Amino acid sequence: MTTPALTIAEILDQPAVVPLWPTVGRALGLAESTTYQLAAENRLPVEVIRLGRRRVARTVDLHRFLGLLPQENGAGPVYQTGSSAGNSEAAGYQPAAPVEQSAPTAK
Repeated sequence: MTTPALTIAEILDQPAVVPLWPTVGRALGLAESTTYQLAAENRLPVEVIRLGRRRVARTVDLHRFLGLLPQENGAGPVYQTGSSAGNSEAAGYQPAAPVEQSAPTAK
């Protein structure tokens, strides 16, 4: 039985440091053994931090890799977290408003 991948809302609700499995592995769609093997080979796309026997990753690194950090100028997408975002992977994502451009005028 495979574990379903985490939704965007579930990923955004994580604390500052998350365990490699299940959080990082599920967010990346990896099996537990694959997650730990890639971590041992230093091939995971996020930095692995060792806390005693535990291996964790910073949530901000996971968000950055998955493209879930809003742009710093405020023009990026807006994300909602929490139970109000629903259980759909598309829930919680709202694209930024389109920028209107005026038509060129003929002289």
